[in-house]
Amino acid sequence: MPADILLLFFATAVLLALTPGPDNLFVLAQSLSFGHRAGWLVTLGLCSGLVFHTSLVAFGLAAILAASENLLTLIKILGALYLLRLAWLSWRDSSGGSVGRQVQALSAAALYRRGVIMNATNPKVALFFLAFLPQFVDVKYGDITVQVMILGALFMLATLLVFGAIAQLAGRYSTRLNQSETRRLWLHRGVSLVFVFLAANLLLNIF
Repeated sequence: MPADILLLFFATAVLLALTPGPDNLFVLAQSLSFGHRAGWLVTLGLCSGLVFHTSLVAFGLAAILAASENLLTLIKILGALYLLRLAWLSWRDSSGGSVGRQVQALSAAALYRRGVIMNATNPKVALFFLAFLPQFVDVKYGDITVQVMILGALFMLATLLVFGAIAQLAGRYSTRLNQSETRRLWLHRGVSLVFVFLAANLLLNIF
């Protein structure tokens, strides 16, 4: 693929990653709650979820998903239920215990898994990729599947850079916020409400 098309796509992907949305809000919430390490692990999980969605588009499965309203609804419900579970866990964490014990309780695998599930259970990402990625491919540039996978990899890189920056910046304030019992309580309850909002957004297409 021509370098100018790849650069245009990458710049567009960076702008899209910067646009406030469920995923970067999710990274922000986790970074404020548990620090920049947690934010990076969640970001890696979200990027891994993009591998799934890119593959769906590359192999034509996203079109099948778009045509199946019942399957879309089921995936949305599962994703919303998972987010509501995270909301409950965050609300419960606000009731007591030190932030240190909370961070230790969430292993690297658990944080990474949160990102993967958050992304993979959001069918709107697959539908967005189905509409967005084909605009930058052309049969004259070679195999379409390979082109889609290349574009998906660039989108993941843009996401990693932007969300990683969010995790790093938000993580700086995590310790300060969690040092006070009162601030910690309101932080985790606020994060819980964010998860509820994300669940509602998944079901109702708020943004």
